[in-house]
Amino acid sequence: MKHRAVVTGIGVVSPNGVGREPFWRACLEGRSGVKRIQAFDPSPYPVQIAGEVTDFNEEEWVAPKDRPHVARTVPFSIAATAEALADAGIDPASMSKEQLRGVGVIVGSGGGAQEFTEQQYRLYYSNQLKQCSVYVIPSSTAGTLASEVSMRFGFRGLSHVITTGCTSSTDALGYAYRTIQQGILDTIVVGGVDAPITVLVLRGFILMRILSTKWNAAPEKASRPFSADRDGFVLGEGAWFFVVESLEKAKARGARIYGEIAGYGSTCEAYHRVRLEECGEEPARAMLLALAEGGVPAEAVDYVSYHGTSTELNDRIETRAMHLAFGRHARKLAGSALKSIIGHPQGACGAAGIAATLLAMRDGKVHPTINLDHPSPECDLDYVPKVARSLPVEYAVANCIAFGSKNSAILLRRVS
Repeated sequence: MKHRAVVTGIGVVSPNGVGREPFWRACLEGRSGVKRIQAFDPSPYPVQIAGEVTDFNEEEWVAPKDRPHVARTVPFSIAATAEALADAGIDPASMSKEQLRGVGVIVGSGGGAQEFTEQQYRLYYSNQLKQCSVYVIPSSTAGTLASEVSMRFGFRGLSHVITTGCTSSTDALGYAYRTIQQGILDTIVVGGVDAPITVLVLRGFILMRILSTKWNAAPEKASRPFSADRDGFVLGEGAWFFVVESLEKAKARGARIYGEIAGYGSTCEAYHRVRLEECGEEPARAMLLALAEGGVPAEAVDYVSYHGTSTELNDRIETRAMHLAFGRHARKLAGSALKSIIGHPQGACGAAGIAATLLAMRDGKVHPTINLDHPSPECDLDYVPKVARSLPVEYAVANCIAFGSKNSAILLRRVS
């Protein structure tokens, strides 16, 4: 017997709002979280903006004595998890050891502790060895990120990190879906987190020439998916976490259900470290695999959460993949690009789009793609430009594309 997996809690730490509802209100209003970088002085660089989380007290979630020993992704993850658990009506403090053994943690992150590790190297090479953390090894290891969440809340089920580049959190949701489906666990805390706004990461992307450079004076206009004048993506950060349960468990405890994970597809073009193959076949196949698993025809899909990075290549090929996957229905499909509002939070981006899609299912309203002033001739679909739209969403696809030729998609279904 295959079990159905449903989402019963959502928690958010985002550049445009800390907390699920502030995030969602800002999304519907098209309020950007992109701003001038505050984490360090960006003046020497041609890119000075990012989707940075600024209204957030890290020491509310990690004790001051512990903060120097963990990455920024840790307080992000703990805060988003706490909100998701509260939203789902789950109190770990009231659970027995046996109950805690039934809760797993799966975190998707592209960079994990990049910011922390970079700081440790900086201290070491500036002759401040005594300032380095005694936990430099475990806290720099990607797998420890899930352990930090497990330890904070006492969860004793599996505790894993999925790191597949920008598809990391989509794949983490897919892994959670499979784990619930097979009856291995009936409750999983799962989500995506990244905090890549650092000097070396910024400089690395500048070398690749894929960041937007034209909008330092107007940061909120920089991320322009599908617009003819787009000139690159905007670096972002944040955390989007969920409680995923078996449908039986959720119904038994009377939980409110945002939606069901009804299918998952993942492919690899085996083509290039960073470029997408022009044909768009494998991103299309990932979406078709998700639809096939859910037994849903393409024409039944109401909405698509686009990867929509605002790079010339990605937006064009993602549009091509949509035509391949959905045929004539592609032109009837509404879809929007969350990165226009929050920037690109790397491995957390899939979870961000899934959070926005589930909230759209709840409210019957989808957020806009902002800054779509001059639609590209090669980007010819309905991207919900500039203004939110009322739209009942029964079925939705959340699409994601990563470096290394990876593609992943999640099919979501509203549960009546």
